[in-house]
Amino acid sequence: MTIIFPAKSYVLSAPPLKMMISSLLMLMLVILIAVVPGAQSLIPFLDGGKDIPKLYNGYFDSQIAKQAATAVGAAISSGKKNIEVNLPAVPNLEEVKFGTPLNQKFSKTIVTKDLKVKGGYYPGSDIARQQLSYANMYWAKQISGAVSGGIGGIGGKSVTVLSAEPLDYELIKNKGGMNKIGPIRTGLGSGNKKDTLSDACIVINPGGEETWDRLRQSLTKNKNCPFVVLNNAYSTTYGLGNKRKYEEAYYLKRITKGWIYRAYPGPWKAYLEAPDGSTELLKTFNTKPELRVAAELVREESFKRYAISNDRWMSGRM
Repeated sequence: MTIIFPAKSYVLSAPPLKMMISSLLMLMLVILIAVVPGAQSLIPFLDGGKDIPKLYNGYFDSQIAKQAATAVGAAISSGKKNIEVNLPAVPNLEEVKFGTPLNQKFSKTIVTKDLKVKGGYYPGSDIARQQLSYANMYWAKQISGAVSGGIGGIGGKSVTVLSAEPLDYELIKNKGGMNKIGPIRTGLGSGNKKDTLSDACIVINPGGEETWDRLRQSLTKNKNCPFVVLNNAYSTTYGLGNKRKYEEAYYLKRITKGWIYRAYPGPWKAYLEAPDGSTELLKTFNTKPELRVAAELVREESFKRYAISNDRWMSGRM
């Protein structure tokens, strides 16, 4: 396709043209919602909705991805630069070492295809052995557009994604909005000069909170660059979120018999999970609650209603 302007001609390749079309369609939907009565019902298709996602369908229909990207984008737009995102990287996270049908399905049908992992998923493949590592790269890719601040991949910051987890980066053939990917140690090397620092950075499972600020300083150009800690597995607080004042923009955590959920700028919410897998809001917290308080609330309500019959292992939701 060639667009003619006075004295110049510009040739648009397919990928940029596709991104421009996507951006225009998004703009049209936003205008439609603003001016057409009843069009508000379209919002969940755009941002995933404001309530806890459908579990575990939200992994497979992009609802969680949309929610996380929307929340991160909202936080950055409001001036938040230090951000935490934490969610189970795969369905049934606790059982991923043993492998359940759901987490294997997610790795095969969503992660492998979205990242275009070379060689695909098969027994013994790197992605089969390192499901969490590749799943976390998938989530980084989903929020990378929001972190960049661009629209449809156009006009945003360059986003670097670094991970502390084992995986073969060369196998990832579709990086999307992730401009650079690699291990965290690469970003911390002695040769990391100012001109190689990131405009925006996502770090996956970087470790103890006491290292976060040092990582930010070592990896980004300045304090105004977005810096996102994704799915940090290490905690010394045994609570919700972090103690470093990083904004918990998107937070989805399983607790006994339920879930804790928060999407910026919304409140923290405690949900009860019923035996059939459905969820019910029990309490909304204006500020981040203590994990112990929220877990006790959900656990007691579960026992009151279902006694010992509320068990996802026994109900086959694996």
